[in-house]
Amino acid sequence: MFLRSAGERDLKAVRALLVETWHATYDSIYGTERVAEITDDWHSLPSLKARLERLDSEFVLVDDGREIIGMAFASAIDKGETVMLHQLYVKPAHQGKGVGSLLLGEVESCFPDARRIRLEVEEANVQATAFYRAKGFSKVGTTADCGKEGSGIGAAVLERPTAL
Repeated sequence: MFLRSAGERDLKAVRALLVETWHATYDSIYGTERVAEITDDWHSLPSLKARLERLDSEFVLVDDGREIIGMAFASAIDKGETVMLHQLYVKPAHQGKGVGSLLLGEVESCFPDARRIRLEVEEANVQATAFYRAKGFSKVGTTADCGKEGSGIGAAVLERPTAL
């Protein structure tokens, strides 16, 4: 496994990873049709390309030499004081093998001046919630619009200090 920055040539594979992971994770929560709507919007190729071009952000991948098995996207907010982890996804077959930890560590190292890292997580996603709690995150609030303004998707907001 190796970490690398995402590039435009990776976007189709990243989209496939996101669609697979979202269906595996959220079909039982939101239903297959709603998950398809979300992934068609949030994980479209133009949406992913916009992430590549966003300033003060990092879009990183874990590649096993054959395929992309994990991805993370984060940006600096609050004048660089906070890292907002927008996405961290690992293909279902590779979960529980350290890929998520590798991505989280890389994202954090990309923002050395940040004081905290924050994310939003669907509380019904028990596996993700447990992962983040094991990494020292605690709930600091909630949002009614997880992932995108106007989404109507509720989520917990988790945060922890960055490693100094």
